[in-house]
Amino acid sequence: MSFIRFGAATAVAMALAAMTTGAALAKTDVTLALQLEPPHLDPTSAAAGAIDSVLYANVFEGLTRFASDGSIIPGLAQSWEISEDGKTYTFHLAEGVTFHDGTTMDAEDVKFSLDRARAEDSANAQKALFAAIESVEVVDPQTVKVTLSAPTGNFLFNMAWGDAVIVAPESIEGIKQTPIGTGAFKFTNWVQGDSITLDKNADYWGTPAKLDKVTFKFISDPTAAFAAVMAEDVDIFAGFPAPENLPQFEADPRFQVLKGNTEGETILAMNNKQAPFDNPTVRSAVAHAIDRQAIIDGAMFGLGTPIGTHFAPHNPDYLDLTALSNYDPEKSKALLAEAGFADGFKTTLKLPPPSYARRGGEIIAAQLRAVGIDAEISNLEWAQWLENVFKGKDYGMTIVSHTEPFDIGIYARPDYYFQYDNPQFQADFAELEKTSDPAKRTELIHKLETTIAEDHVNAYLFELGFATIAKKGLKGLWKDAPTQASDMTAVYWDE
Repeated sequence: MSFIRFGAATAVAMALAAMTTGAALAKTDVTLALQLEPPHLDPTSAAAGAIDSVLYANVFEGLTRFASDGSIIPGLAQSWEISEDGKTYTFHLAEGVTFHDGTTMDAEDVKFSLDRARAEDSANAQKALFAAIESVEVVDPQTVKVTLSAPTGNFLFNMAWGDAVIVAPESIEGIKQTPIGTGAFKFTNWVQGDSITLDKNADYWGTPAKLDKVTFKFISDPTAAFAAVMAEDVDIFAGFPAPENLPQFEADPRFQVLKGNTEGETILAMNNKQAPFDNPTVRSAVAHAIDRQAIIDGAMFGLGTPIGTHFAPHNPDYLDLTALSNYDPEKSKALLAEAGFADGFKTTLKLPPPSYARRGGEIIAAQLRAVGIDAEISNLEWAQWLENVFKGKDYGMTIVSHTEPFDIGIYARPDYYFQYDNPQFQADFAELEKTSDPAKRTELIHKLETTIAEDHVNAYLFELGFATIAKKGLKGLWKDAPTQASDMTAVYWDE
């Protein structure tokens, strides 16, 4: 009988190798980087998509939710019935659901959440989602009946938004700093300016998360983002802000690069109630001064799709209306002269932190300067932008990407930050809201898209591409972003 004798040092080395291999196989934590840090942690009382980027599906859940392909699937409501007249939805809730503080989630919490969102004093940034709700009735602890004032073809879609997640009255007071939801992860810690940590919810009612811990790191600077990924300080960067670096990552065997689409219509927004942007001829002049492809190439290194209206190109109801605002500097100058601004004018261009805005802003300012419009750039932090531009409406122009899905309804809200007030558009959108026939819906959607393109409410730039860089071996990540979310509930290491 033959055998091989190993020395003590060799045996120790083999044991360490086995332990290292085991550790790699057993890795259950992830560090994910994002560019924007949330201003607070209540998705039901702020417009900042950065909140959903951390908390959607991970910590908070709604009656329905978005799947990775943008379809609507059950959430806390496992099933529902819709009345023949389309006005009553009866939701049957999942059994055994508890909030992270141990309290039971039941129909009373659903009623509280929906009533709070639609209340007169509601701070919900998407209050319009709930406008059709006439009443919310608790049938029994597991059943909720929602009655609408009129049929609403998008109601299940509306309930999937981060603004419609279910919260509890017991924990609502501290939600902005200590979010307590029902999701597969629970909030653990927030080091402001640095990171948020989520831990696996051992008592989760549904399919448990495969990861034990997720740390969200906030890295706003594109150069720092590149350095962090290359140094492997982070495992994932979702929405990587420096697309010029993507070829380098694609050539590096340590990484995988996922190139997807978003619902992010990137626009040069104009304040429709502030002179001279209250004049549609001036807005048209601005739109014709913009070379979209130059911005996509210069700011996004080709990652983006030109748009001519506020609608996602991958949606089957999208109309290509880019010709209505084609790049034509001479036409832009003629329109300015027609509007009484032959010598141009001065205005402000207030930019939030994302690189598409900061880089795109420099290019747009130069394009506007070429037709006589002097746009003074101000770089704002995200909280400043939300306060001054979005809430305060103190701006001439700004650049932002609207990442909410199917959000053309914001143009039916005269108090929205670009302050577009068109009664016919509002009537058409109201008609769409109560229409369920697919052909009629498509007809109305096309009309809405065309109206805002012809009115040049804003200058429509491009649909935001979405690149995620992750270490090889990570599975279950979303490639596309049908809503602003970093859903980690199905992510795992496969090394």
